[in-house]
Amino acid sequence: MTDLPIKNHIRRFRFETGEMTQKELAAHVGVTRQTIVAIENAKYSPTLELAFKIAELFNVGIEDVFQYTTGNDK
Repeated sequence: MTDLPIKNHIRRFRFETGEMTQKELAAHVGVTRQTIVAIENAKYSPTLELAFKIAELFNVGIEDVFQYTTGNDK
């Protein structure tokens, strides 16, 4: 399976927020730890609602956490 075109900075934000674990993030936004792992590794695209919840939790804009890349982006 190839990586999805949605890239993210979740891992960086977790560590900038008191080294929040994937399990803690998952509990805050109402998903499983496995879902957070898959999103962080660009194996799963979050729903728009989940993306907003994650950004809100870190008190940043959604575009600060997630970026859409195309094949032309390097």
